[in-house]
Amino acid sequence: MNETITLIDAYSQIYRGFYAIPLLSNSKGQFTNAIFATAKFLMALDRNHYSPYGAMVFDKGRPLHRMKIIPEYKAQRPPMPEELKSQLGSIRELVEAFGWRLVEKDGQEADDIIAAIAVEFKGNQVRIVSADKDIAQVIDDRIKMLIPDRKGGGGFVLQGAEEVVVRFAVNPSQIVDYLSLIGDSSDNIPGIDGVGPKTAAKLIGQFGSIDNLLSNLSQIENEKLRAKIAGSAEFLRKNKQIITLDLVLPDDFLKDLEYFRKKKPDIEKLRAIADDLDLKSIKTDLDRLAGGGEPAKPPPPPKVEKKKKDDMFTPDLFG
Repeated sequence: MNETITLIDAYSQIYRGFYAIPLLSNSKGQFTNAIFATAKFLMALDRNHYSPYGAMVFDKGRPLHRMKIIPEYKAQRPPMPEELKSQLGSIRELVEAFGWRLVEKDGQEADDIIAAIAVEFKGNQVRIVSADKDIAQVIDDRIKMLIPDRKGGGGFVLQGAEEVVVRFAVNPSQIVDYLSLIGDSSDNIPGIDGVGPKTAAKLIGQFGSIDNLLSNLSQIENEKLRAKIAGSAEFLRKNKQIITLDLVLPDDFLKDLEYFRKKKPDIEKLRAIADDLDLKSIKTDLDRLAGGGEPAKPPPPPKVEKKKKDDMFTPDLFG
């Protein structure tokens, strides 16, 4: 098996960092907390899960193919806070200076591009850095996820096929059916009323898939549940369409493994960014890296005030 490719769900990680660290600003009044978090994250990722290939993948534009199926798709998401939006340019510059490729495509979601890349390189191990449950559908013996450690501390844990079964009680190949039943509040995808994770896992365990479930409704013992599912056939098929990731690469050049080879970090450029933004601890870490040492381990993230429930980007949603 060839070397590992690491694919980062950009906004999942950027929002996570933004909400994990209180607002910081430099002497010019520029907000810097998400930039600081991204720098710490990239250094920790290379320290603990190094790979020679990688990319940070961004959503870009509206996913019209999904909105045609469910117009309300992601409609509940609040606008990006201005405090974060003002940091995106510096974050992108920082990521490239650390040697990572940026990947995005108009009208494409990061999940689809990440999944398509992961499936394309069948001779490579793949690590996907994301908290999104739907990406688990492509996990197999070589594709695994690095998900935020649910015990806290800001680290990541590896989620392979066995961990998916432990966490969701279904196999990766059944994640689409499972999520179609319970819905996904982060994407504004409704589930069947009264069908929670345990019931969904039990149904998928019994029938194997939604298609088989709908073909054998008489075998559902609970009369109320049987009636609910019988009346939700079209609804479930739409959910499956929405949740199933598009495994077709949007551009042929993404089939070239060398396109994803990471460059050596540009320490001088990174120092200049840290200087400009008054990120003294990042500059200290960079000095250690330049000297062949390791950057300091980040301190435990400070406690963050809970955001409103209608704000999908609360820290809890990344656990």
